[in-house]
Amino acid sequence: MIDLRSDTVTKPTQAMRDAMYHAEVGDDVYKEDPTVCRLEELAASKLGKEDALFVTSGTQGNQIAVLTHCRSGNEVLLEQDSHIFYYEGGAISAFAGVQTRTISGVRGEMNPDELELAIRGNDIHEPETGLICMENTHNRAGGAIVSVENMKAVYNVAKKHAIPVHLDGARLFNAAVAKQCSIKEFTQNADTVQICLSKGLGAPIGSLIAGSSEIITRARKWRKRLGGGLRQVGTIAAPGIIALTEMVDRLSEDHHHAKVLAEGIGAVVGLEVINNVDTNIVLVDVSGKRMSSTEYIDKLSENGIKAVSFGPSVVRFTTHYDVTSQQITQALKTINSL
Repeated sequence: MIDLRSDTVTKPTQAMRDAMYHAEVGDDVYKEDPTVCRLEELAASKLGKEDALFVTSGTQGNQIAVLTHCRSGNEVLLEQDSHIFYYEGGAISAFAGVQTRTISGVRGEMNPDELELAIRGNDIHEPETGLICMENTHNRAGGAIVSVENMKAVYNVAKKHAIPVHLDGARLFNAAVAKQCSIKEFTQNADTVQICLSKGLGAPIGSLIAGSSEIITRARKWRKRLGGGLRQVGTIAAPGIIALTEMVDRLSEDHHHAKVLAEGIGAVVGLEVINNVDTNIVLVDVSGKRMSSTEYIDKLSENGIKAVSFGPSVVRFTTHYDVTSQQITQALKTINSL
């Protein structure tokens, strides 16, 4: 089976498994797990922030960021198809007691002028704007890279109004590798950033939040409140160190495979690639086959390929560490045969 559902399905490398077995551990709630401390220091350095915090998932990292920045009753501004709004179960309203106000974006990029108009004033009838969130790369925009220029413009608007900015950077290393630039070019335009270790970087679990020491101190308490304080957690932090030191540059292979896949699919009658393939995600409209996305996915599954629905007629394919060039070739042969 060729699994193109998500880069979350990757299995840990042998180096990661060895690191897990040999990891030096301690009680992380007391900040005594040396492996976690090394991971957090490494992440903070790579992301250009003072401090970082190891959390169980990207969703937990985003929720902790919102809880840390906002007060109950605030409003959060974010792009209308962003992961925090679309895929996190309404958690920011359930946990932080905030409401969302979405901004229509183009390939994940919000217009800074429209964003500024959405910022609330001092009217007692309105909620205060407590946070602005960005996502890079943008999942529902097909792994699109939000440009440094757009991020900087959004950040400047936020600073003008003294509003903090959080970056959901679950796949941010994909953006940096694709643009062949330092990841700090993106992170300098956010007060906090969340990165996932368990997507393209291949670790089995975990994410990190990075920001100032003062923010991360508050975030650590929110992690505890959410039940995210773990004990001898070095065993799952150790693969994160491998992810950040050995698995970043190879993301370019996933991007290459995605482009090959998109080119091949684009040549099939009845299939249309509807996104610019910046990184490792390919979105395909299958309506020309007179099938729904779920019907087409069932056909793929019957023939050894896994993908996911991204709407009534759109199928998402995602390349990752466990997909080889030979599997991409085989997938295209199968898709052609259908």
